[in-house]
Amino acid sequence: MPEAILEHANITVHSVQQSAALFCRLFDWKVRWQGDSIHGGRTIHVGGKGSYLALYENPKKSNAITDTYYQINGLNHICLIVSDLDDVERRVQDEGLTPINHANYEPGRRFYFKTNDNIEVEVVDYK
Repeated sequence: MPEAILEHANITVHSVQQSAALFCRLFDWKVRWQGDSIHGGRTIHVGGKGSYLALYENPKKSNAITDTYYQINGLNHICLIVSDLDDVERRVQDEGLTPINHANYEPGRRFYFKTNDNIEVEVVDYK
């Protein structure tokens, strides 16, 4: 059987417009599709040719009350591979977000940050 490839992840956010714009600015992504969701609300898909994030905005907003690392089916973080870690870190800082947990170990350098929706993102450069 060939290796499975992750095509997308679907994440609920406060504002699909704001979140889509942020990911596009940080990672030079494009909007692949946008429209009404089958669950009500709106969805915007942002990413590249081979994979994307499906950002979903539910009109009935609520916040999780538990830490995702202790919540079954919680999203702990997403990881994105980039070719210029320093450039992305500058972009993250320019957005007013704080890079944390820097590490330089095999197989690459990385840092994390949280979006305004409290989504933890790991950014890694494997060169």
